Amino acid sequence: MGTSFLDILRERVLVFDGATGTTLQAMNLSAEDFGGERYQGCNEYLVLSKPEVQEEVHRGFLDAGADIIETNTFGATDIVLAEYGLEDLARKINIAAARIGRRVADEYSTEEKPRFVAGSVGPTTKLPSLGHISFDELHRSYTEQISGLMEGGADLLCIETCQDILQTKAALVATMDCFRELGRRLPVIVSITLETTGTMLLGTEIAAAVTTLEPYDIIDVFGMNCATGPQEMEENLRYLADSSPFSIFLMPNAGLPENVGGQTCYKLTPDELYDWMKHYVADLGVRIIGGCCGTTAEHVRALAAVASEIAPARRNPVFVPSVSSLFTSVPLHLDPPPVLVGERCNANGSKKFRELLLAGDYDSMVNMAKEQVREGAHVLDVCVAYVGRDEVHDMTEVVRRFNTVVSVPLCFDSTESKVIETALKLFAGRAIVNSINLEDGETKAREILALCKRFGAAVIALTIDEEGMARTARRKLEVARRLYALAVEEMGLREHDLIFDPLTFTLGSGDEEFRASAVETLEGIRLVKKEFPRAKTLLGVSNVSFGLAPRARHALNSVFLHHAVEAGLDMAIVHASKIMPLYRIPEHARRLCDDLIYDRRRFEGVEA
Repeated sequence: MGTSFLDILRERVLVFDGATGTTLQAMNLSAEDFGGERYQGCNEYLVLSKPEVQEEVHRGFLDAGADIIETNTFGATDIVLAEYGLEDLARKINIAAARIGRRVADEYSTEEKPRFVAGSVGPTTKLPSLGHISFDELHRSYTEQISGLMEGGADLLCIETCQDILQTKAALVATMDCFRELGRRLPVIVSITLETTGTMLLGTEIAAAVTTLEPYDIIDVFGMNCATGPQEMEENLRYLADSSPFSIFLMPNAGLPENVGGQTCYKLTPDELYDWMKHYVADLGVRIIGGCCGTTAEHVRALAAVASEIAPARRNPVFVPSVSSLFTSVPLHLDPPPVLVGERCNANGSKKFRELLLAGDYDSMVNMAKEQVREGAHVLDVCVAYVGRDEVHDMTEVVRRFNTVVSVPLCFDSTESKVIETALKLFAGRAIVNSINLEDGETKAREILALCKRFGAAVIALTIDEEGMARTARRKLEVARRLYALAVEEMGLREHDLIFDPLTFTLGSGDEEFRASAVETLEGIRLVKKEFPRAKTLLGVSNVSFGLAPRARHALNSVFLHHAVEAGLDMAIVHASKIMPLYRIPEHARRLCDDLIYDRRRFEGVEA
């Protein structure tokens, strides 16, 4: 039935049900209905203690015209159920809830109007980005819930009311694992909650949420629910209409909640909801509409009228491949380029950062990261590898802090798969992994690519193979082709998930073998961009000047970066404040840099 759900979604607007909590409150249930005072208030337990109550809720919404009913499992993880001492019944509750929905939906289904059961997966009461719970614990709990919903007969999954995008990622990874273990998949809806501030609870903008979740190819529908009424959702909904690659889901509250006589009230009428949702379907192409807190069967009846009367607008969204932090999104190509990747949060490249790491001065490390952002870095490279130290521990301490206070995306720089996995489990946004190569064959690269696929990360691919670092443009392209085949054709990443680094070598050594290295790198960029136009390119620019005096380094880095951008470079790992515009470099210095880059050697007594 999952396939038919997506087929129908392509044809017409579908209607979700209304608010389970509001409906149950109106039924004036007793403690006995909940199985005793100890469990009163645990709506999810009703599927065991009084299943006929949940059947009545479902029937009310189906009678009103809903196409999809949600299971009463919003808080049915053992994490939430533990508050009532019911954690051991989590799986049983999810199976029972899905079976109740399945039974009632089947009663109402016809050939012309099939009814579907959505397994509700709520946010729990813990925020992993704030350290309330680990990624692994969330993943374990969600795996139990989702496998129970699937066993009970849910047609689709709705990961809803997401408040922390890291929690959403844990639910999606659990979903992928359940699909693999059970040998089948269901359609997946993800719905985030945006506060009246316009962001998620922890400050995540809509663009950052879309960027973070876009790599998860199990998602079919993405949207918003709860927190506000439909009016407050319009600005963010317009962003989704223009930029989201997913079908759009919208489930607002019946207006903003108001306190009337000590009671929470929602005053948006069914007619008002009809008007707003008619606008959103007709003008912005919303495909699934429903009602969250405060919505009743009459609200659902209004939604059903919208679905029967209005054809959704055709959308032509333009998604820009990007990376994100907990807060914001940064495109992998800027106009004008390049994207600047700050290089100083690196224990190998920055003496200051290394000293702070050895001293355990994490506050100063955070300040160093923020300083790079102020200097113009769009992304920060983070490396804590240092001989004799526990790299997993150090990465954990750094990422925990950077995740919630550094506004730009992070690039995790390590040669150890365990360190990369640790960082990806702690980071809420969409990260870059630095890096893979083929120096020791494909095994290590395959491990890291599997992590990138699992956690939705982009990856830097260095043009290094078993023969060493590729020095000529032709060899750089050959290695890039092998990396592409491994990442895309075998491991399932997309071309736009790859960031090729054609390698920069120093021009400051005087070694004959490196004289033409800059020219080969520039040509390598051109060849890689031509062959893989959706992939990005990156260089560690400061390598070109290694060994020179500081002033000479700044000038050479800046001139080389200018030529690399002209060749098609998208991104550069640099000390952003040390890159100078060409007009600030004296003409004779620019000429010397050009001569060095293009190997224009002159000898006394010999004509050029």
